[in-house]
Amino acid sequence: MTFLNDIQVDLSVVLGRSEMQVHQLLRLGRGAIIELDTGENGEVDILANDKVVARGEIQVTDERISIKVTEKIEKNF
Repeated sequence: MTFLNDIQVDLSVVLGRSEMQVHQLLRLGRGAIIELDTGENGEVDILANDKVVARGEIQVTDERISIKVTEKIEKNF
């Protein structure tokens, strides 16, 4: 099973989405705030190599943010 150590998987979490026009995006400066369509306790998508593999929820404890996996997405290929 040591061969699994050489497999790379890019993980990402989508916290929310926002739509804006390109000219608005280009005018954003450092520290700009973009309002997302998800709240603090909203559901997030968890992606592995750009494919949704699970869903979860944001958890804030003290000053730490974590994601709790609530649903595994199974796809038949």
